Amino acid sequence: MENEARLKRLRFRAWHRGTREADYMIGCFFDRFHHEWSEPELVWFETLIEEEDVDILGWALGTLSIPDEYAGALMERMRLLDYVEIPR
Repeated sequence: MENEARLKRLRFRAWHRGTREADYMIGCFFDRFHHEWSEPELVWFETLIEEEDVDILGWALGTLSIPDEYAGALMERMRLLDYVEIPR
């Protein structure tokens, strides 16, 4: 039950960023991959979503250097952006 509440909070935070672009990028990333994540990866995401949208978008789009604490497989996955479904 505790993990279910944690995932609900994370999903809400991922989809309610403040900008539509960040909502789609971060929310879709969470929806597509969270079920595969280990505990350290969940902690990584919890830490990441505390950052400013402009920074997360910059890291994912390659316009900003990725800090060491976010570099790695999950950020590389996020940078592909192939998980984002654009509504029509």
